[in-house]
Amino acid sequence: MALFFMIAGNLGLLFYFKYLVFTLNILNRLDLFDFNIPNIILPIGISFFTFQAISYVIDVYRGNGKVQLNPLNVGLYITLFPQLIAGPIVRYETVADEIKNRKENIHDFSSGVYRFMIGFSKKVLLSNTMGYIADSAFGLPGNSLTAGMAWLGAVSYTFQIFYDFSGYSDMAIGLGKMFGFHYLENFNYPYCSSSITEFWRRWHMSLSSWFRDYVYIPLGGSRKGRLRTIFNLFIVWSLTGLWHGANITFIIWGLMYFFLLVLEKFTPVGSFFKNHFLVGWLWTILFVIVGWVFFRADSVTHAVSYLQAMFGGSLSAVNFKTFILIKEYIVFFIPAFLLSFPLNSIKQVNNLSTGNMIEALKGVCVVVLFFISLIYVLNSTYNPFIYFNF
Repeated sequence: MALFFMIAGNLGLLFYFKYLVFTLNILNRLDLFDFNIPNIILPIGISFFTFQAISYVIDVYRGNGKVQLNPLNVGLYITLFPQLIAGPIVRYETVADEIKNRKENIHDFSSGVYRFMIGFSKKVLLSNTMGYIADSAFGLPGNSLTAGMAWLGAVSYTFQIFYDFSGYSDMAIGLGKMFGFHYLENFNYPYCSSSITEFWRRWHMSLSSWFRDYVYIPLGGSRKGRLRTIFNLFIVWSLTGLWHGANITFIIWGLMYFFLLVLEKFTPVGSFFKNHFLVGWLWTILFVIVGWVFFRADSVTHAVSYLQAMFGGSLSAVNFKTFILIKEYIVFFIPAFLLSFPLNSIKQVNNLSTGNMIEALKGVCVVVLFFISLIYVLNSTYNPFIYFNF
């Protein structure tokens, strides 16, 4: 009974702040109702801390964590500021012991500072720059958007949202380490995936695992036959789309992934991609980019007109503005592309006697990038994180 009322209460608050206006607008369009639309201000990061509050009670109910008798410790878990407003979604069982028994040390603190500076640099130097290009493209009317500009904007947004969110996750993980908390990773080079299934094992891993453990598996997972599995996936991906925002574009984005995952799971497509990496990677990155168009667009009409420009809606492939943007920002596109792949997995440096020197040089480079990023922040306008809206 307590579990039921907890879930209902948290989801009720989430619905009121995030989805009530969206629902009332839909009902008013049916011409059967005439609701007054309230002016509700969305609390920053409400989806993240609501999911954490729900997972706390469920984990205690399942015996995966000890109940906290001190309400301040529960408050610490739910509202700890490094990951409060944009994740990663931290499970109670991950930090249950550290809430009372964490031990700060110089190694974790220095490692946390290093990780924070990397995330900050990713956000400021790469995400913000890619965001400027994406805004330039998505802000153009459909009749003046060329194919080249449309693709440039879509690719730019693909990099922007990755370095925006992974950069924030890096900063949150780094800050957590400074205070003795060890959060789990939230990204694992998703853009090198060779299937949609693999992509969602690498992108926003805390959200994917949350829906898996608290929605998909309790619904029956894949244990009750094909039709039930498809239905469970439909529920999960409809909710995943809605979780990201109260807009039809997010629902379409989620249902697109539902269709693709069902296709990979129940047809030979999935096994084919496992044996043909390049084909699988092209398939995955194409639909990821298409999905980000719906994610970024203001409306379904905007998304459709943008996709029409990308896939031949405009006869002019590249205009002068597209060429200028590529030429001016190529120095940012190259590292944005290269850092999307696990270059750090190359272990050749470890075999050199100068390995410590290389590590020291990397540290110096990160510090330099951090101060360059600070200069950029001081000389630029306010640019919030994308996931603050969720």
